[in-house]
Amino acid sequence: MSRTALRICPLCEATCGLTLTVEGTRVTGARGDRDDVFSQGFICPKGASFGEVDGDPDRLTAPLVRRNGVLEQASWDEAFDLVAARLRPLIEEYGANAVGVVLGNPNVHTMAGALYPPVLLGGLRTRNLFTASTLDQMPKHVSSGLLFGDPFAIPVPDLDRTDHLLLLGANPLESNGSLCTAPDFPGRLKALRGRGGTLTVVDPRRTRTAKLADRHVAPRPGTDALLLAALAHVLFEEKLTSLGELAEHVEGLAEVQDAVREFTPEAAGAACGLDPDEIRVLARELAAAPTAAVYGRIGSCTVEHGTLASWLVDVLNILTGNLDRPGGALFPLSATDKSPRPAGPGKGFAIGRWHSRVGGHAEAKSELPIAALAEEIETPGDGQIRALIVSAANPVLSAPDGDRLDRALAGLDFMVSVDPYLNETSRHADVVLPPPPPSQSAHFDFAFNTFAVRNQVRYTRAAVPLAEGRLDECEIHARLVLAATGMHGAPADAVDALVVERTLGKAVADPHSAVHGQDPEELAARLTGESGPERRLDMMLRLGPYGDGFGADPDGLTLERVLASPHGIDLGPLRPRLAQVVRTRSGRVELLPGPIADDLPRLRAALGERPAGLVLVGRRHLRSNNSWLHNIPSLNGGSNRCTLHVHPEDAARLGLADGDPVRVKADGGEVAAPVEITDAVRAGVVSLPHGWGHNRPGTRLGVAAVRPGVNVNQLLDGSRLDPLSGTAVLNGFPVELIALR
Repeated sequence: MSRTALRICPLCEATCGLTLTVEGTRVTGARGDRDDVFSQGFICPKGASFGEVDGDPDRLTAPLVRRNGVLEQASWDEAFDLVAARLRPLIEEYGANAVGVVLGNPNVHTMAGALYPPVLLGGLRTRNLFTASTLDQMPKHVSSGLLFGDPFAIPVPDLDRTDHLLLLGANPLESNGSLCTAPDFPGRLKALRGRGGTLTVVDPRRTRTAKLADRHVAPRPGTDALLLAALAHVLFEEKLTSLGELAEHVEGLAEVQDAVREFTPEAAGAACGLDPDEIRVLARELAAAPTAAVYGRIGSCTVEHGTLASWLVDVLNILTGNLDRPGGALFPLSATDKSPRPAGPGKGFAIGRWHSRVGGHAEAKSELPIAALAEEIETPGDGQIRALIVSAANPVLSAPDGDRLDRALAGLDFMVSVDPYLNETSRHADVVLPPPPPSQSAHFDFAFNTFAVRNQVRYTRAAVPLAEGRLDECEIHARLVLAATGMHGAPADAVDALVVERTLGKAVADPHSAVHGQDPEELAARLTGESGPERRLDMMLRLGPYGDGFGADPDGLTLERVLASPHGIDLGPLRPRLAQVVRTRSGRVELLPGPIADDLPRLRAALGERPAGLVLVGRRHLRSNNSWLHNIPSLNGGSNRCTLHVHPEDAARLGLADGDPVRVKADGGEVAAPVEITDAVRAGVVSLPHGWGHNRPGTRLGVAAVRPGVNVNQLLDGSRLDPLSGTAVLNGFPVELIALR
């Protein structure tokens, strides 16, 4: 007999509510939850494939340990015993930095990935942390940190109320949004146009999103910061700036005006490949709109001036008075955020507090560039990475020069991978710890609710009981923490108990907390939930901005109240709260921070640069998410193909026909791919999707291996980085095409 169960989709940042059909312990169908307070029934092909993802026969069902060079199935106790036996001696002999930690994008799509890595890092005390952020969003964290004093203070466009959206380097009709959690992004953009608003898309490709737009602007790849600086120049030149209520919260306005003086529409237009008058029109329309929001994503981040582009996005929102106002760009307030504090100065934000051992790369947000991981493993000396803990990451495909990293991983003394698959990275592990399928895990979006376009809270328990012999994903992470930090053998819930003790201890000592002066043990005893993770969630909800404060507000949130609302609780639209957000040392938005000013000469120099030949950009597919989903039959087809998009003019010049094999060469290497001729790319631009290259031996990805594609990041050697954020330049780099016919 079949039944239904609710589940929040974990396959992209939209966090849509699903209604699953379950037969026994097998998910046989998924549809949108029409009653979900946030997604209201929307579903994309990824969500519809939930049952296939959940039941993929290539998912590992038990731990693997390496014996005599071969990965073999083992018990959970054997796996964690080996972690403790091999990892701790390396730390004791070589120090904390002998262990590196790599965290992949899927971590933020799970409760376990949000709750336990911070505890692991606190226990290890290593400075060798690498995450997917330096392949994606780190420029936005750095620019927000420098502007507002908090790298997590990222404003999102108020999609449902704005009159004008200027969107750069983003294709939400394919990606479903990023750093802007918005179920049914396509519907929201159509609604914007339906109420008379304007959508402008800046992208060198005519994407599905660009086709929907009122105006599509196609600059040369990598020139977003130049275009944004020129827009700011026009606003100043034509006296179109209007900060309104923001003026009292901002410093450095005159300095920014001087900083963008050289970025005239003529100078920037020549570099961007755009008509100067088109730039002026964009600026005037932005200034004239009743409300407007500028939003930039991965295409404007993974370029040589990614942090400057991210900074200028917010500068434009500020210059037009659209930051922190309805219809503009606002700061979400998640149910598990810290409760708002009184306005005032904070500790501020700094980058470069330490540097990587080999390349001297500056840390940002306590992370080092993942492009530097291979050299930190290969290079002998004090602080060399000898062991690696990899959680839900596949940097062999996602980071530059996967071949080099592949060789480096093979030379580690020890490696642990938390991954459901034996993929291009986890195949090197000495221990593989596979989490259960997503239907067997509870779900709460700790990360994505902080970027949501509407404040809400939703939590779903596991839709299917844990299969015999499986461990809950939270227990896997908790036991890894214990094994890696010298507490092997302690019960898994000891980790959660420790976090609760520390968190409540800080809360009762905080004079601004609702529980100030209370007994932390008594508060802990009042927490509800069926597990340690649920008790932690209950604690975070109670202490959060909408919480009951352990009884201080009888109408506030608790875990029990959230569970009683299975389709979620709507907490209302985003509201202005800039004064509570800013935590710079001055207590004001610092419009031209020192590191930004120091990097501007590099941008000015780019005014005179022109590509000598072709440049490459990546692309996303609606049926894919990085390298995750290529093993799912229903998602590995249609337009989701690893082809090289080439403009007809470039194809004719090079003598290429549709389907021809071509070698793509760049400074890091070369790959071969079939040509797909299309005018959806600007002339002079070619495009190859990210996340492919499933042809390495030792993996267990049967479907992906049939159509492996090629790894676009093999074209890069890791030397091209945005210096402020350490983010790899994955877009707008020069390539050469050689026909293979």
